[in-house]
Amino acid sequence: MPVNFVDKLFKHRGVIWLLFIVNFLGTIYGYIWYGNQLAYTAENYPAWLLPFVPDSPTASLFFTIALLLLLYPPKGLKGTLVRELIEALAVVTSVKYGIWAVGVIFAGGAQGDVITWKDWMLVVSHTGMAVEALIYARFFSFRRMLPVALLWTLANDMVDYSAGVYPWLPSVLDDDLTEVQNLTILLTLLSAAAAWAASPRIRRMLPHRQNGDRH
Repeated sequence: MPVNFVDKLFKHRGVIWLLFIVNFLGTIYGYIWYGNQLAYTAENYPAWLLPFVPDSPTASLFFTIALLLLLYPPKGLKGTLVRELIEALAVVTSVKYGIWAVGVIFAGGAQGDVITWKDWMLVVSHTGMAVEALIYARFFSFRRMLPVALLWTLANDMVDYSAGVYPWLPSVLDDDLTEVQNLTILLTLLSAAAAWAASPRIRRMLPHRQNGDRH
């Protein structure tokens, strides 16, 4: 499939709006999915740790906002820097947690955990997270904010595994926590590298809306 066709397809405002809606709904579902762990954390840990619990939904939230800012780019230096930071966090965390979730599910399955239809749903949705982030990295402009996103994601890893608020794992992986932690940090580094490689040095602008286009 020609690159120009792919670029036009994913830069089409209708496609971006469709992905925005899908990611917005997926983000809401993701926070609901983490409801039990959020409640448990609220009862047993300091409140400031709550934002570090729902890793995947927060990654999806970053990407959803990034799509909206692609449709309606903010003006001014401050707005541009905020947009670039959101884009950097969106790509790094979506690639990282997309791959992480799939890896954990299959690692659990390899050790005897039963993979249900819900797990397969998560495999599909999280694979989609990583793929769409790498696709849209071509249209984002976040390279100067990538170090900030990398530091934030590494800090999130440190908090997750030092405070014990990492996403709940299949019980068969409880004795592999050190390996999971090391893989998580490695994925953060690899995701940042992938984001750098996928992003253009010059921003590929979204075509302006035509006169009369209110969508």
